[in-house]
Amino acid sequence: MADKLKCSLCDKEATVHLTQIVKNEIHKVDLCEKCAQQKGALDSEGFSLTELLKKTSYALEHQKEQFVCPRCGYETADFRRAGRLGCASCYDIFIPLVKPVLQDMHVGVAHTGKVPEMALHRQSNLQRLQKLKEALAEAVAQEAYEKAARFRDEIKELEETRAEEMEATTG
Repeated sequence: MADKLKCSLCDKEATVHLTQIVKNEIHKVDLCEKCAQQKGALDSEGFSLTELLKKTSYALEHQKEQFVCPRCGYETADFRRAGRLGCASCYDIFIPLVKPVLQDMHVGVAHTGKVPEMALHRQSNLQRLQKLKEALAEAVAQEAYEKAARFRDEIKELEETRAEEMEATTG
């Protein structure tokens, strides 16, 4: 399981997550309940996100190594200024800068996403079908014809079920 986000000020578990865009710059802060109370973050009238020192901003400002994307010409200064990258190749070039920012902003650095339940069911059926076909081939090779017949029947039933599901979803 991925680590929980830490407070940008005290490293306790963050429960308040704020984002503000000022002059095309994105500022994100994660705060624990206590720090959020102290900074007035729970009172929308008295809170200014730009007043908080953010670890990622500090890290970017003090990064010594300079990067340039050979594809789009985007430079380290462009990334610092905009908080965005210029093209898909920038993600490979700027990984030393991007990874710490992602770690600070999100729980984990790899996108796991969500899969619709029906797609997950179909994928599971495809995997089961593949295993049954492999088992059938092995049973035939071992001349275990009764086993092979059972696998054949299961494959036929699964393929019919898949065809019915496809027909139901398409029309």
